[in-house]
Amino acid sequence: REYAGRIRIIQRSWATANNKTEEDDFDQKEGLIEHQHEKDKDEAAPKNETKGADNVADNGMAANAATGNNATMSALRSSMEAQGKLKGSNMKVPTTFNEMFLFNAAVMGFAESGWMNLVLEQFDAIVTNVANSYRLQEECDVLSLVLSKYQGGHIGLPEFKAVMLASLRSLVPKDWDSEHEVAWNWLWENVERMLRSHMGKPQVHEKAIERFIVGMSEESIGFLRREVYKRFFQLAPAGQDHFKQSTTRLFFIADKIIEMTVEMYKQPKRMVEDISALGLRHVGYAIPTELFSPFVSGAVDVVRLLTTDGNAEEAFRWSLTLVSKILVRTILEGSTVVMKAVNTNSEKSLRKAVSVAPRGRRATDLLNITVGTQSISPLYWSIESGSLNCAKAMLEDLLTIRADRDNYYYGCNALFERHPEVIHRLCADAPTLLPTLLDGMVWRSRISTAGQRRVNYYIQHLVQDQDGYFNQALEWLADFKDPKIICHSVVVLFADIIWSRLAIYLFMMGRCYFLFMLCLFITSQAIIPRLQEGGKATVEEDIVLFVCRTLIYLGSMCKLLVSQIRLLWADCRAKNFTRIMCIPIPTYLCSFQETGNLALALTLIVMCTQEPIFYCFGTPEFEETLFTPYCPQSADKKEVYSLFSGIGILLYWALLMDFTIFSMRISAFVLVCGRILVEVGLFLMAGTFFILAFATAVAALRHQLDDFSGIDTGMVSLMSMALNMYPMSGYVAVKEEGWVLGAVCLFIIIVVIFLMNLLIAQLNQAYQAVYEDMQGYARLNRASVIVTTIEEVSSKRWSRFLKSLNFEQPLEFQEGDIGMAGGLQILEPANANPTTVDRIKRYGGSTSPTMPWPEEEEDADEDRYDRLEKLIIRTTKSITGKKKKKGGGTASSMGASGVTGDSAGRSGSSGGSASEQ
Repeated sequence: REYAGRIRIIQRSWATANNKTEEDDFDQKEGLIEHQHEKDKDEAAPKNETKGADNVADNGMAANAATGNNATMSALRSSMEAQGKLKGSNMKVPTTFNEMFLFNAAVMGFAESGWMNLVLEQFDAIVTNVANSYRLQEECDVLSLVLSKYQGGHIGLPEFKAVMLASLRSLVPKDWDSEHEVAWNWLWENVERMLRSHMGKPQVHEKAIERFIVGMSEESIGFLRREVYKRFFQLAPAGQDHFKQSTTRLFFIADKIIEMTVEMYKQPKRMVEDISALGLRHVGYAIPTELFSPFVSGAVDVVRLLTTDGNAEEAFRWSLTLVSKILVRTILEGSTVVMKAVNTNSEKSLRKAVSVAPRGRRATDLLNITVGTQSISPLYWSIESGSLNCAKAMLEDLLTIRADRDNYYYGCNALFERHPEVIHRLCADAPTLLPTLLDGMVWRSRISTAGQRRVNYYIQHLVQDQDGYFNQALEWLADFKDPKIICHSVVVLFADIIWSRLAIYLFMMGRCYFLFMLCLFITSQAIIPRLQEGGKATVEEDIVLFVCRTLIYLGSMCKLLVSQIRLLWADCRAKNFTRIMCIPIPTYLCSFQETGNLALALTLIVMCTQEPIFYCFGTPEFEETLFTPYCPQSADKKEVYSLFSGIGILLYWALLMDFTIFSMRISAFVLVCGRILVEVGLFLMAGTFFILAFATAVAALRHQLDDFSGIDTGMVSLMSMALNMYPMSGYVAVKEEGWVLGAVCLFIIIVVIFLMNLLIAQLNQAYQAVYEDMQGYARLNRASVIVTTIEEVSSKRWSRFLKSLNFEQPLEFQEGDIGMAGGLQILEPANANPTTVDRIKRYGGSTSPTMPWPEEEEDADEDRYDRLEKLIIRTTKSITGKKKKKGGGTASSMGASGVTGDSAGRSGSSGGSASEQ
């Protein structure tokens, strides 16, 4: 009873010293919408904080004056005087234990004692677990290892107690009395005793275990690996059911264990973090904690056989025991009912597990399990372990809107705050859960008014991230390339909003500039040269021609070159290459648009090198007519120049296909054409093969036909026949040559009749296969353009866009029913998505966030059916057992067996019917 009173005093005063209350241990704001004036509370908070700080400084001086420690009296007076000066100045007064401790340590002359910071880092864990002697011993063991690595000089543990008591007296002035003094002295005496028991030992243990490990031969290491598991399985035969891996994997685990025992002495802080993370992973493996103790015992027994050094054996035993303590504690603290349900992959078990959780922490229990500084997400663990049934149940539970009279509870914010990349994770590991996630972000009213239905889309976390920037959700969905997911109503809404209100303007500016360059190119290459063919060119026409071509070379060619060099440099620097036919190609060239830009840039470069106007500079014709392209020096350049001019115009028009993105219907049509071109390519490849085959065959025959005199002329003739362009006079001549006529007939049957009809059938089937998803592919194309365009949006324009969406405004469910913020409300036709059941689950009774939600009727009915089924099975078994007892002899036994089978069949059917009812 005396110790219990001291523990209560320590915990209560520690909470006061750190400005904690009992409510701080329970975060009731998780997923909670409070209908209150938070702004007024925020404005009042700084005033209360300043007032509380002043009281701490005033009372701290009086408390410190009452200290009974004569050795540190002068230092305490200095601390009191410093606190008084601090209060009179505008500096912030320490309000937590850590701040006050550092302040007092500096005032009392212990600022150079770096070891105090090491103790202070773990002091919260020590005080918090004062009631748990095993955990307290563990924290002191770790702290002794940390202090053993301190190289800054002498460690005087009583000095820490003096600063600690001075700080506590300052922070707990009203309640501090002799009982507090006794309690805190008792705590530190126990901690100091545990630390002193290990002082100097870690250094000796570290050297001994290093000497032991380095001195082991290959045979000794192999013996250690084998014997560890042999002894373990002898001590705990049940362990064989959990160690199912291969021998090499088990040897790897044994090596890691030996490594951890050494690293625990070298880097204790890092190892505690790593072991805690390892323990949390073992929570998902459902490893019984009872197996750790025999494993440690078996490993120590094996080491005892390999060494006669008592220090090495003791070092290994102590280190491995500490590792096992941390692992066991982490597993026990992390083994929540939710994680146990995940291990079973049962939706029903999961629902029962979260049904007892307080409504204010329900979302947290599904998203986060924290042990020390390490945390694990039950949702992500269920996805990694393949428990997709539980993962789906978690998402449905998180995205279910629940309400009492005071508050709405919705886990969407908690989900995206804990896992901002949840869209990317689902796309990569669990795409079947994406519809569940997106469906949960929509609320549709059950009531329609004037043929319209209210719909709330909670899309804030899809539009912006936690820092207010553009969220990568659309980019992840575009890279996922699923035409059905991209057509989900949630994705369509937020993508269309970003496109129509922001991205379309920047896209239009870039495309209009490109369209202007196309107009200049057509003017300079196709219009003005044709006007000059009819007569002598005028000076005005030559000047316009020169200006247009100069603008093209400077404004289009140079711009394209800079863009291509920048993208090429980025891919080369990141080593981002894609191999096509074993040839490494920069990844950016996999885009049709960028490939077209590169081809256009090269075309313009060739045109610039062959430009006739440049070759006419300084000629008599140039002096006679300024900027003329007609001179003897340019005559031989015009053939190549005109060819690349035609290619350039085609490339310009092809790159303008981006304009189809403004209409999903036109964009879908273009994409369908692109996908069906594959079938046309196969047809052309087959046609070319047969043309070449028959042309060479006919060339080998003896005949007098000029159209088939060689392979080249034969291929041209056969191609003309396939395209129905061969003249009738040619067929008359072919008729005179029997063998050639037979070859031509066979060619027409294969190519014109068979391949042409096969092409039609292929196009028909390919179109039907693509037609269902062509809108989705069009939206995927637009999503990629949106992602690329948003990168050029300024932060100022993005902020204006977010402000226009008004995500901070709570949305109504019905008239006067104010719900959650973070979304947009629209009206849709009532017959678009008929809704008969309201998604909001409303409950009466208590509205306290600490209370769990009442049991739902559906779950209660399922439990009743389960109990009824078990009752029927037990009754059937009891009846069967009685009949077996009454029967005798072999025949009667066989008869009883038959009756048993019939009874079991009837009981199974009755249980099934009961379940169906």
